Amino acid sequence: MRNQSLKLSFTVDQSPKEAFKAINNVRGWWADGLVGTSDRVGASFTYQHKDVHLSTQKVAEMVPNKKVVWHVSYSQFPFFKNKSEWDDTEIVFEIEKRGDKTEVTFTHVGLVPTLECFEDCKSGWGYFFGDSLRHLIATGKGSPDPKEHADSRKYPISRQAG
Repeated sequence: MRNQSLKLSFTVDQSPKEAFKAINNVRGWWADGLVGTSDRVGASFTYQHKDVHLSTQKVAEMVPNKKVVWHVSYSQFPFFKNKSEWDDTEIVFEIEKRGDKTEVTFTHVGLVPTLECFEDCKSGWGYFFGDSLRHLIATGKGSPDPKEHADSRKYPISRQAG
């Protein structure tokens, strides 16, 4: 299943340390209105985009300047038949020095083409990982979901405790 999972990558001029720092600044590239923390193993945070996406991620692994792994403990996608397609998937960031460049690879393990949300999620990750995070690393400025679109406290999707 890992071979079919969504995988994206890009290369930047910045160091692995700068890439690692940016990945862990989740509010700087994914959503300004996240609830929780993402700064250490065991921490968890919730992302919500309006009434179409809710997910809680727990930081499962951190290897400084090399790797970050989030385990998705809960998800809700009200418009899909299986509303919890992300449950028990993993979001993996791998960082590798390549000459004078740094390659950042994103794999959403378990997000496979047979899932109903695959194309929409591929597009979303393409933007947040491929554009917003890449720009945060390269320029210090990402393009996260604004707080009014990504605040779990504002929208009524029922949520299970993470």
